[in-house]
Amino acid sequence: MDLPPLSAIRAFDSAARHLSFSKAGDELFVTHAAISHQIRNLEAWFDTALFLRKGRGVALTRSGEMLFRQVAPALAEIGEACSRVKALGGKESLTVGCIPSIASRWLIPNLNRFTTSHPACDVRVEYASAHQKLSGSGMDVLITLGAEDTAGIRSERLFSRLTKPVCSPSFLAEFGPLDTPAAIAKVPLLHDETREGWRDWFQTARTPWSGADSWPVYQDFNLLVIAAIAGHGVALCPVDTFRVEIERGDLIVLSEIATNEEAAYFASHRSTVSPAALEFVDWFTTFIAAT
Repeated sequence: MDLPPLSAIRAFDSAARHLSFSKAGDELFVTHAAISHQIRNLEAWFDTALFLRKGRGVALTRSGEMLFRQVAPALAEIGEACSRVKALGGKESLTVGCIPSIASRWLIPNLNRFTTSHPACDVRVEYASAHQKLSGSGMDVLITLGAEDTAGIRSERLFSRLTKPVCSPSFLAEFGPLDTPAAIAKVPLLHDETREGWRDWFQTARTPWSGADSWPVYQDFNLLVIAAIAGHGVALCPVDTFRVEIERGDLIVLSEIATNEEAAYFASHRSTVSPAALEFVDWFTTFIAAT
């Protein structure tokens, strides 16, 4: 690869963060002149100015700003990877980010299947948000909503996000029958982050709904499903993700009318990753498909 020297990139990153060659020198334990020399070499390599000299200070040019936006997260990711490798002492590191609903129901209860067969792998599990991206995260694998359309990232499909209304048997016994959208519109409805999910579902069902109820909105989908299982109301649920609770009878599907038919949850990883990351994705996708 045709790359500039890493020492020059480090000098540029520090100078861009501080907007000062002197402070960059202090951070990297070199002189102001050494930083200036590294920056001149880097500007010669790019054949463009990266800084504007303003008295004792400096400012980034447009090219400098563009480079800094890419370099800063890349160096942070390199630093994090080096720290993990150094701390392992020969073990292989694997950091998996996962949204709470899949982590609590699928990943954590079954993770020992993977760790038992990979004793030399140091696994770290972190919470991820639904729309988080793997690129720039420092994670090796990311399990979340949607495939990542980024160069060098591959996404493997795990679960459909096909969403249907569900409730507990006790709720259905008290408020049922709930065999039509009109009947569902009259009972307590539980909301995931906003009321838009139910609005979309009633539009799909071609059923009027005011959207003005006062039932709780849950930020975390785990909390929403716990409330549904406890009998607090009807929730919109990705039935594939919660198929165990449905098969066990904790939740009952009330209608075949569905939303989010094209959406899905994916496990994303880099095209060039450690063997442990590839083995983890292969294990998890195979386990999900077989369950």
